[in-house]
Amino acid sequence: MYNLCVFAGTTEGRELISFLTEQPLSVTACVATEYGETLLHPAPNLTISAARLTREDMIALFTEQKFDLVVDATHPYAPIVTENIVGACAETNTQYLRLLREENGAPQDAVFVSDIAGAVRYLNTVTGNILLTTGSKELSSYTDIQNFTQRVYARVLPMEDSLRLCQGAGLPPAHILAMQGPFSQEMNVAMLKAVSAKFMVTKESGAKGGFAEKIAAARQAGAKLIVVGRPPQRQGKGYRETLEYLCRRFDLRRKPIVTVAGIGPGNQKAMTGEVLTAISQADCVIGAKRMLEAVTDEGKCRYDAISPEAIARYIHTNPQHQRFVVVMSGDVGFYSGTRKLLPLLHDCKVNILPGLSSLSYLCARLGTSYEDVFATSIHGREHDILTDVMTHNRVFALVGGENGIAALCKRLVNAGFADAKISVGERLSYPDETITLGTAETLSSRSFASLSAALIEHDAEMQALPCGLPDEAFQRGAGSDGVVPMTKSEVRCVCLSKLRLTNTSVCWDVGAGTGSVSIEAALQARRGQVFAIEKKEAAVELMGQNCQRFGVENVTIVPGTAPEVCKELPAPSHAFIGGSTGNMRSILSLLLEKNPNVRIVATAVTLESVGELTACMKEFPFTKTEVISMSVARDRKAGAYHLMTGQNPIYIFTMEAGGEQR
Repeated sequence: MYNLCVFAGTTEGRELISFLTEQPLSVTACVATEYGETLLHPAPNLTISAARLTREDMIALFTEQKFDLVVDATHPYAPIVTENIVGACAETNTQYLRLLREENGAPQDAVFVSDIAGAVRYLNTVTGNILLTTGSKELSSYTDIQNFTQRVYARVLPMEDSLRLCQGAGLPPAHILAMQGPFSQEMNVAMLKAVSAKFMVTKESGAKGGFAEKIAAARQAGAKLIVVGRPPQRQGKGYRETLEYLCRRFDLRRKPIVTVAGIGPGNQKAMTGEVLTAISQADCVIGAKRMLEAVTDEGKCRYDAISPEAIARYIHTNPQHQRFVVVMSGDVGFYSGTRKLLPLLHDCKVNILPGLSSLSYLCARLGTSYEDVFATSIHGREHDILTDVMTHNRVFALVGGENGIAALCKRLVNAGFADAKISVGERLSYPDETITLGTAETLSSRSFASLSAALIEHDAEMQALPCGLPDEAFQRGAGSDGVVPMTKSEVRCVCLSKLRLTNTSVCWDVGAGTGSVSIEAALQARRGQVFAIEKKEAAVELMGQNCQRFGVENVTIVPGTAPEVCKELPAPSHAFIGGSTGNMRSILSLLLEKNPNVRIVATAVTLESVGELTACMKEFPFTKTEVISMSVARDRKAGAYHLMTGQNPIYIFTMEAGGEQR
């Protein structure tokens, strides 16, 4: 096992140790203080040395441990420590590698000085309070600033040594800001304003040291930024180059770090600070082309991909990158690709950042709450929204397609919701954002963006999912051989209860007739699918009319005789057999072949059918069976009286070979 030592005085040093402890290595981390030790995560293969080591201490450690490599990840403003490490490595013939912090350079509106003395000289030419963010070790070098104890406020680590150095420099307690970073732009601004600072002194600490946040804060607070240049640096490698070298040198594998980020409607002003920071720090950003253009410039590595498989494949086949950000439109938990992507990233470090959903954004623009809104999507997926509208007074939908909104409105008009109020949001959060209000009828002929958001509102009485619709609700018609048969309301209700359909069931209705069972099954399994098999042409035509009448789009009519026309259908989770045309055994065989756990409900009126089904219960490997005999009597008027007239008794068979359907 290779043995490595890392001097970790920086954020990237701690990140490097975190990576190395996940590898088959022995790692020693050297930090100067006990506080530095608390910033490292314990690991079985990690040894921590929390002490300020002299050159002689380092020589003794290197001699004892015989490290294969020493990585110097100390702060760029700690040249003496670096020289001690280099000298100890040379003395013990140990390989040395310098991890360099990338430089940002001082902005044009800042004052750049080569050292602390230069900063002091400049500050003595101006007046106003000063916020020092250069630490406590060199605080004494700033005491030559005129009116030092009145003008200077020092931000230092919350440690006894830091406070002792502040006191030694003569700073009063009110001028000591003992805090641990990282500091956001907002926090920096708050501190500058709290001490009325006209100047902010910082080192060129790079992105990892929060340099960009200091620049932005100084500008926002109207303070002049004074940047103390770095001492001359030894040759070395940046963080990414260091990782690549270590992977080659010790045959290591970097675990990709993937952030899945919701970018809201798309405008950067509507994105969270966390998301923007993750994107800025990413080695590569992945997402749809329009989203990449919204969040990155041409200088950032980016990959245009939409499908979860393509995204995961790129992450796993591009080891030159370690930090990936996958951008998702809206919020990651609201009809995004996140749910399908996450299982494909099981071997990655994954962080999920939420975004502003178009639901909350549109409702905010409309000045309304969304606590009672049912949310769904008909963008890039098959879904019948009519059932949602029938069962909720307020429905939000993501709508895709060139004529998506118009098609939605026409669907609502045809279903009796012509007066439903529709609020359509286009290009939400962008300067050309448009929100259009109208009714389903008035907007059915309008054109909208191919991706829009819609809030549908109506005052109609909400309909519960039915079971046992009245028989007169269905068209019966008449064929050459008489009225098309239909399972009556009471029987239909009991059969559906025996089926135990779920929201996502796949149900075959064999001998569907007018489609009464198919339609009610479709209304119950509104996210599932119903296949209505019927051989009579007149019944097929009526069934189509009834399906349109009830607005069910998840019913597929299959003309023909079972089981021949059923062989290519998807495996059913449930099946209802209302008519078999003498093919009961072959129908049951196909059902069990398609799904050994299928739940079957069949009805019989004639004694011959009862006998056949009874025999089938014994012949087939059913583990659960039930038979009930059901008799229904209906009232009829006879003069001044009402009499009950008995209907033909019906036998309902329930059969299942596997466990309970869920």
